[in-house]
Amino acid sequence: MTTATLTTTTVLDVVVPVYNEERDLAPCVRKLHADLTQTFPYRFRITIANNASTDATAAVADELTRELPNVSAVHLTEKGRGRALKAVWSASDAAVLAYMDVDLSTDLAALAPLVAPLISGHSDIAIGSRLARGARVVRGPKREFISRCYNLILRGTLHARFTDAQCGFKAIRADVARRLLPHVEDTGWFFDTELLVLAERAGARIHEVPVDWVDDPDSRVDIVSTAVADLKGVVRVARGLFSGRIPIGDLRAQLGRQPLEPHAPGVPAGLLKQLVRFGAIGVASTLAYLLLFVLLRGGLGAQGANLVALLVTAIANTAANRRFTFGVRGRDGAGRHQFEGLIVFGLGLALTSGSLAVLHSYSDPGGVAEVAVVVGANLLATVLRFLLLRNWVFRPRPSTLETP
Repeated sequence: MTTATLTTTTVLDVVVPVYNEERDLAPCVRKLHADLTQTFPYRFRITIANNASTDATAAVADELTRELPNVSAVHLTEKGRGRALKAVWSASDAAVLAYMDVDLSTDLAALAPLVAPLISGHSDIAIGSRLARGARVVRGPKREFISRCYNLILRGTLHARFTDAQCGFKAIRADVARRLLPHVEDTGWFFDTELLVLAERAGARIHEVPVDWVDDPDSRVDIVSTAVADLKGVVRVARGLFSGRIPIGDLRAQLGRQPLEPHAPGVPAGLLKQLVRFGAIGVASTLAYLLLFVLLRGGLGAQGANLVALLVTAIANTAANRRFTFGVRGRDGAGRHQFEGLIVFGLGLALTSGSLAVLHSYSDPGGVAEVAVVVGANLLATVLRFLLLRNWVFRPRPSTLETP
């Protein structure tokens, strides 16, 4: 895309989705229009997406289209922020598509940094983040806690690497949107998350902009119902990714974002390869643990043998998984990885030792029962170990995180 092309077409289409916002709509659009007129050097449009409002929002929107140039309105017959964005973005002729909440909780000074990497072609999607370093946020502890917990869930279940899924301040290149939108099913608040997860899995480059954000005390969002719907969305997307129903490979090919070479330094294997390698290391660790437990039980007793065998195999297991499963090479972070691996070991010890304690509280089971119990508990500890190693110990830290 050349600068000459940009100057003769609509470069930016900012969508403002609204439902029953007759009071706030006009001040928001006027402020946004004034800001873009003064600061944005290319042709722009503001599109009001009216989500089946039952008050005077539609009339206010139509009046704004007559009052201000480059302002249009779309009236939908059904509610849903995701539905509105999908409809307007799919029909837009702009090169870059964006949206923001009508309450303008995000400082408009972040708009230019948001869209600049998309116009230049460097990035595919840009998101405002309230959790990135440099962001300044004013909101209550309840919303802060819920937001951080939600993003932790996304990291743990969908292995997401973006920091803030639901800040109402995002932009996407139109050519990328055309590829992704047909596969985004949600029509409500989970739309943002689903779009970002698919984009990240497809290899899209996601640019994050720390924002100044002030919570709207008059927000009508039902936190409980939204959280439940989001969790259902997480399960649905995870199932689609695992089953292959979501064609990530095709999307990668369409976006021209094939994965890096699998043996490139520092690039972790995919989930399937990680599971296979972790499983192989786990089998070897379990056999080594069992052998050590049997050899040491006579001299140290069941609990002592369990402690020593688990500690030795845990250290070796962490080192092996660091190198072969998660592709981490070199000495940088090795000490921290072992320290955090020992914390994971402590959880495994609690599980296996607790199982032995429960067994001995009922009877004198003998060696065969003890071995059966500790092996079963160790298998459960192995599942927990994989989840913690993948999503905590060997997860890239934000300071070194690079979007694909």
